[in-house]
Amino acid sequence: MDQHSHTSGSAAHPTFWQALLVWAKIGLLSFGGPAGQIALMHRELVETRKWISETRFLHALNYCMLLPGPEAQQLATYIGWLLHGTRGGITAGTLFVLPGFIVIVTLSTLYAEFQTTDWLNHLFFGLKAAVLAIVIEAVIKVSRRALKSNAMLGIAATSFIAIYCFHVPFPAIVLGAALVGLMGTRFQLAGFTSAPVEKSTATLDLALDNGVQTVTPTLGRAIRVTLTWVAVWLAPIGLATLLLGSRSGLVEIGSFFAWLAVVTFGGAYAVLAYVADVAVTHFHWLKPGEMLDGLALAETTPGPLLMVLPFIGFQAAYRLEGNAGGLVSGILGAGLVTWVTFTPSFLWIFLGGPHVEQLRGSKLLSGALSGVTAAVVGVILNLAIWFGLHTLFYDLIQISYGPFQPVWPQWATIDLKSASLAAIAVALVFRLKLGVVPTLAVTGILGLVLKSIA
Repeated sequence: MDQHSHTSGSAAHPTFWQALLVWAKIGLLSFGGPAGQIALMHRELVETRKWISETRFLHALNYCMLLPGPEAQQLATYIGWLLHGTRGGITAGTLFVLPGFIVIVTLSTLYAEFQTTDWLNHLFFGLKAAVLAIVIEAVIKVSRRALKSNAMLGIAATSFIAIYCFHVPFPAIVLGAALVGLMGTRFQLAGFTSAPVEKSTATLDLALDNGVQTVTPTLGRAIRVTLTWVAVWLAPIGLATLLLGSRSGLVEIGSFFAWLAVVTFGGAYAVLAYVADVAVTHFHWLKPGEMLDGLALAETTPGPLLMVLPFIGFQAAYRLEGNAGGLVSGILGAGLVTWVTFTPSFLWIFLGGPHVEQLRGSKLLSGALSGVTAAVVGVILNLAIWFGLHTLFYDLIQISYGPFQPVWPQWATIDLKSASLAAIAVALVFRLKLGVVPTLAVTGILGLVLKSIA
């Protein structure tokens, strides 16, 4: 456990048990992907309860955007750690994931057992349209938060073109955007320098952060934290290897998602297209349409959108050949994937948090992180288009002119029923301002009706 020093006396600072109840509430209500989850945390922690200042919240968010894995869960872990040390971080990060895990395992079981029944396929047909509208909304919300200047807009546009048209790896995009943000801030170029903070705002921030805890980073602490959390992270794969052998299906599933957890940046929006390709074409864990079914399921559950990964782990383990598959295997697969996907978040926060807090006043670091946040917007736009094409069209073509390789729809193969449902979902989200769950409910029912009368 970290030894923290902090200043007491802030009326706003919560007790551990007060915070635990709020983290449980956030975990149960965190629908709508990272954009909705970040907005929910901001409303609960900054606006309503004033447990943390706006500037500290955004500083933490920018750091989490830079990390591999689910940025919203990492943000919850970071703020939990700031408020109550290691136990606060573990509590916040776990409660952010736990409700969604229980729901996704239940839905994955129903999907695996009853997938061949028409009603479930019809329901998923409707849910996919709602997913598209929700992802479009996420693009707009995140872009409003991140793209405050033409320079940031340019970084976002460049990252989108790089990933959609040229398939540049996301880590390369992140590093490039961080470097551009760093250099733009260093040389005080237009669009990179932020306005100075007003004195009254700075005083308010200091008062709000009065009870926030700090840790002095040391080499010994870094080694201890790294060894502890790497051991915790990889322990289930080691246990499965001992019990089942290194060639078992569960070990293969766990090893792939453990590797994925540390090489994929930008949260769910950056990773899903890649996972869909590998799970379907390389491992044959899923059929092509089932990835979108899994995403629709993940959208109906609270917690990170990466809850689609436990769905994949469940289906992959459920379908293992011989006596290895089945319901128990599926649940173990979902649990293993959840563990190796979300545990590294604790390592990143507990290891990097103290250093990030020390650098909170660094304009250069803030500039680099702002560049990364802008690049993530371009990646989210790429995902929105990927979903749109796969939802609205039966056939797509790959255009190829050297490194220029975008995907393009076969316009004659448009699915008019899907397009109609998507239009309704967009109207529900943007015109009627319905939330995630009501929108999913409406389009799910309409999908059932449309498919039933076909």
